[in-house]
Amino acid sequence: MMKPMPSLLLACVAACLLAACHPAAQKEASAKPAYLAGAYAPTLPRQPSVAAMTAMGRAMFFEPSLSVSGKMSCASCHSPEHAYGPPNALAVQLGGPELKDAGTRAAPSLRYLQTAPAFTEHYHDDDGDDSVDAGPTGGRNWDGRAQSGHEQALAPLLSKREMGNRDAAAVVAKLRAGPLAAQFRQTYGADIFEQPGQALRWALMSLEVFQESPLDFYPYTSKYDAVLRKQAVLSPQEARGLALFNDERKGNCASCHISQVSAGGAFPQFTDYGLINIGVPRNGKLPANADPTFFDMGLCGPDRTDLMEHKEYCGSFKTPSLRNVALRKVFFHNGSFTSLEQVLRFYVQRDTAPQKWYPADQNGKVRKYNDLPPGQEANVNVEAPFDRQPGQAPALNEAEIADVIVFLHTLTDGYRPALAAH
Repeated sequence: MMKPMPSLLLACVAACLLAACHPAAQKEASAKPAYLAGAYAPTLPRQPSVAAMTAMGRAMFFEPSLSVSGKMSCASCHSPEHAYGPPNALAVQLGGPELKDAGTRAAPSLRYLQTAPAFTEHYHDDDGDDSVDAGPTGGRNWDGRAQSGHEQALAPLLSKREMGNRDAAAVVAKLRAGPLAAQFRQTYGADIFEQPGQALRWALMSLEVFQESPLDFYPYTSKYDAVLRKQAVLSPQEARGLALFNDERKGNCASCHISQVSAGGAFPQFTDYGLINIGVPRNGKLPANADPTFFDMGLCGPDRTDLMEHKEYCGSFKTPSLRNVALRKVFFHNGSFTSLEQVLRFYVQRDTAPQKWYPADQNGKVRKYNDLPPGQEANVNVEAPFDRQPGQAPALNEAEIADVIVFLHTLTDGYRPALAAH
């Protein structure tokens, strides 16, 4: 497969974003967040180039003056050296005015989101003549609530636990008074700050266009990509790991983390973009979890509010891409695990040896799924490898777990086929 065509792809993205700023797009304003409503979409002052928007977005991404603390940028939690994921082993990142306020969810990688669909409750997966309802799928964030990159970009700017701005107007004010003001005016017009709603819109879209940059956000430079291009071959252990990863009777990882080239020739993203509940253990280290009545229910709240009445969705979180997963130091939405070995052992021992992962009550009975309130146990996925009983052999033994992890390392970007051959 050939790599994406950056200029054409980015031109299409920019065209869509530009079109959204014209009056014709305002008919959908009532269904959009307030900051994207009609009042925030006056006449377009100029049509910037993709290169200019990308440069603006890149500058904003690394600019700490856009935060209340003056010390936190997007890159603080999404480091380029860590595949735009967290640069440390903290379960959740610290933000706010003094960089002491803990979030409630682990910072995800921003790579390989370029094909993420908008959220839908009923995604239909076509397979031949059959159409399968795959359930809730798509969106951004761990709970899929943001429908686009520019919508997602506003959340950390306003979050009290992150960049901490009071409101959207405060973001524009910081941009106007900060070191990027001249570049912003040059990109979007000398009078852009006289239209604060439009300035905010362009700021968010700048961040989105930057995050569509192929070399930064979807380079497809892992060893696995080189194998797909027939520029490299997997080692025997990597090949065993891939087979176990795909085998429905063993890891069954590929049922959610798709590993095959698509029918249209697209390289795999190692996610189906679905939302699923796998009963991840509660992380007692999170400050929010000091309150025994607090539960992060993902798709049905508390951060997402439109589906709170759908109790069948409680505890469901986005299936992340496994590309660059070996660079992470914490895993799952609550950062409860700190190694790939822990993750794989949890997957295959959750039901065969639950006492290893969940606490016992005063009577010695194991409380499975302890990060869900009582009554939500039926929401937890029980497909392979979660289909076994206590005392049964796990789907993968220790040697097989090691093989899968070796394979997962082939998904790290930055592999050089010629150098490896040399």
